[in-house]
Amino acid sequence: MTVKIYGYGDELTINGVRIGDLSPSDHENIEKQRGGRNYAPLEDVIVSHVQDSSTLIARFPDPDDIKKYIEKELLDGLCCYSAVNQGQLNKIVVDAVVHHLTKEKIATVPRSIRHKYMSAFLLAVTELTGMDRVVPKVAGVEAPELMFKLSRRWGYFKKGIPANEALVVVAKENFHGRSMFAVSASTDEGSREGFGPFLPNIEKVPFNDISALEDLFSVKGDKIASFIVEPIQGEAGVIVPSDDYHPNVAQLCKKHNILYCVDEVQTGFGRTGAMFAHQLYNVKPDLMACGKAAGAGIVPVSFVAGSDDVISVLTPGSEGSTFGGYPLGAVTAVYAIKALVDMNLAAQAKEMGQRLMRHYEAIRSEFPDKIKEARGRGLLTAFEMHDQPHLDGHRVSVELLKRGVYAKETHHSTVRVAPALTITAQQIDYLAEKIREVIGSL
Repeated sequence: MTVKIYGYGDELTINGVRIGDLSPSDHENIEKQRGGRNYAPLEDVIVSHVQDSSTLIARFPDPDDIKKYIEKELLDGLCCYSAVNQGQLNKIVVDAVVHHLTKEKIATVPRSIRHKYMSAFLLAVTELTGMDRVVPKVAGVEAPELMFKLSRRWGYFKKGIPANEALVVVAKENFHGRSMFAVSASTDEGSREGFGPFLPNIEKVPFNDISALEDLFSVKGDKIASFIVEPIQGEAGVIVPSDDYHPNVAQLCKKHNILYCVDEVQTGFGRTGAMFAHQLYNVKPDLMACGKAAGAGIVPVSFVAGSDDVISVLTPGSEGSTFGGYPLGAVTAVYAIKALVDMNLAAQAKEMGQRLMRHYEAIRSEFPDKIKEARGRGLLTAFEMHDQPHLDGHRVSVELLKRGVYAKETHHSTVRVAPALTITAQQIDYLAEKIREVIGSL
């Protein structure tokens, strides 16, 4: 088979098909015919390019010609599930990447030889996290996966758990990705169906229930290696625990010699108004998993940071990643950190998050029969409607799209809103007004 490719942007042509000629329905048909169908994107919209840090330019069907499209501004209220905290095409990060590729001219080398940017990556990440050591990875899901592996090895090598008997505890309604550990740990049957048998020795307890955790630790603590938990459960609908939950968890883990491991893939890098969400509770984990915004939406970067006692159980060949810490990824991560720090984005998230929450409360007061509650920390927020058929989160997402706002439901009656940390007060007000319009129309 011959594949003929030429052109850039809208001129990009694959075997005679010019990308710029495709309508939203053309794109949808190609994805359904040739893709894995493992996502269900919003219909009748295609993102074309970025206008500014919080605004996308999207293509919608032309009402006068179904084979064409029109372009409109779309305020990004989802931020690629917290992968673009620094804002789309953040100049600090983009300038560094362009300089690196055009001047330094080193994109990738294997881990079997050192490169100078690894040191920069390790120095920046350990300083930011306050941890002793860092293991670089690529995809966000690789980070909690590695915490799981590290937990088991530490349990055998340091705690003395008998071989193949280590237990790892997780919180119910969690979301750690789609790897085999993640789906084995999940209580979402939709993500588990057809993928068994699942990894053994994973115990599940309710989130924000310290008594359940204490009961389990009391009975099985000798064989429990770790408790892996999100500081705030994002995919579950932005479930914020009580203020004393994480301090009690950390204390309980220490009492039973169990690793306290936090998944900060969605909650880290300024998202919740602190650099990392566990800092909201004044605790320090043994291991933390980070990803998404670690690469500022430019390239995928993730890592696990932790104490020397835990990460030192790794030995050459026991863990690896071809692109983990590769030069381009390392440089991107360093400047993603620089952007967060120099632009004071955690404080910005806290301020804009408080502004958005005030809007939510005003909307709830106006429509108490429709809005049940609003939740969030910083710019990781959600509003939950009452569980009634007409209060449908997907319908809200579609209606917001028509009004130039991109947000997405997490469950039937819950809509998550997590824009870039660079969002302005004016954009927050616009976003909230469109939510008010949609709720009023239901």
